[in-house]
Amino acid sequence: MVDVRPEAIATLDRHGETSIEFEVSTVFDIKLVDGGLGGLLLTERTLDEPWVKDYDAADGGPSGWASRFDVSNWGMFGAYEDVDRIGGAVIAVDTPDLHMLRGRHDLAVLWDLRVVRSSRRSGAGSALFDAAAAWARERGCRALEIETQQVNVSACRFYQRMGCSLAALDRFAYAELPHETQMIWHLELDT
Repeated sequence: MVDVRPEAIATLDRHGETSIEFEVSTVFDIKLVDGGLGGLLLTERTLDEPWVKDYDAADGGPSGWASRFDVSNWGMFGAYEDVDRIGGAVIAVDTPDLHMLRGRHDLAVLWDLRVVRSSRRSGAGSALFDAAAAWARERGCRALEIETQQVNVSACRFYQRMGCSLAALDRFAYAELPHETQMIWHLELDT
């Protein structure tokens, strides 16, 4: 049984001890249908050569977030099996320098959700997601948004299962990663 508990944002270093690394063995190919006016078609494609994605390697991970952002309004949860921390979630609200919030006070961003590899698909991610949504709702947020990429098929499928809708795609969001497309997932919160 997974136990989700609030944690102090000051313990971001501990949150970073859980690896966010995953193997990319499939990706979503994105095709505009009828020039985009008819919508989008996401097709999962298996890669000939899988590779490993580690978000922390690119940005330094949780230990550097407090030096890049004002995290005083952020929330954090840990997921535990007995005494072992098997994952966590970080939620951002009311952070002026965080572009994803677009200056809105009624929007929260699920900044990070990670579960140790051996506990993935155990329900820990769903429990953390639900705790993050409840935390945002308690702060008067009307929506929760999450960023991922088309190379993280498991995350995309997870957010869809959690009730999120694909809200935006940006093929040019990452100049240093031209083969990755930013995907923004959106969940309306009942307040």
